[in-house]
Amino acid sequence: MTGPAFITGGSSGIGLELARDLAKRGHPIALFARNAGRLQDAVRVLKAELPDAMVLAFPADVGDRAQITHAVQTAIAQLGAPDWAIANAGLAEPGEFLSQSLDAHEMQMRTNYMGALYFAHAVACAMSARGGKLVFVSSGAAFFGIYGYSAYAPSKFALRGLAEVLRVELKSRNISVTLAYPPDTETPSLAAEAANKPGPTKDITASGGVWSARDVARLIVKRAAKGRFAVAPGLQMRALLVLHSLIAPALRVWQGTIVRKHTR
Repeated sequence: MTGPAFITGGSSGIGLELARDLAKRGHPIALFARNAGRLQDAVRVLKAELPDAMVLAFPADVGDRAQITHAVQTAIAQLGAPDWAIANAGLAEPGEFLSQSLDAHEMQMRTNYMGALYFAHAVACAMSARGGKLVFVSSGAAFFGIYGYSAYAPSKFALRGLAEVLRVELKSRNISVTLAYPPDTETPSLAAEAANKPGPTKDITASGGVWSARDVARLIVKRAAKGRFAVAPGLQMRALLVLHSLIAPALRVWQGTIVRKHTR
């Protein structure tokens, strides 16, 4: 029997595409997101495309431990323990360290890391009885320090560390862990992020190109279904996955050249 798929940040972008892909595979879907209106819109979109699919919405702020824990428990009570649990909710607000508020740092860490932690902790015990797939959506910013991402990158570095530990700890519970590193992806939040990027950050990130949310989601599901740990879409992300420690000095020099161009 196909068990449910729980997806945070499921109202748009990669999360909505993950839900679409897994619903087509026959999984009942539980979507979690802060905005109840957009969440219901996502349910309507999926139901219009897939009338036989079961899609339920559970409004919750992943960065609020009580809210997301209660929402997950409610979803488990209605649908059962998930076969798939995907911590996808995230936000990026770039800015230079000396001009960006500490509130921005706390908000990104709370959503990107603590939200994934709370969600994983809420689902893992239920999943351990039958196994399943636990997926974390990180970022290429988890590989090396990028100018303008002093608030965002540490949250994704932390998420990478959590996934690597859980990969080892949860293996005996038959829970496979997957960590995805999407490049820039065409989502509603990307335009807002791009508008706030400092000049050097725009130049540094422009080299990676932009993927569609559908292509990223399909690759995540495909690789996670096979039990792969790392998913790195595109040549640049694959190169960073394999070589990031070796090429970090060269990346720092390259970024320094770009920054100097903007400060002349």
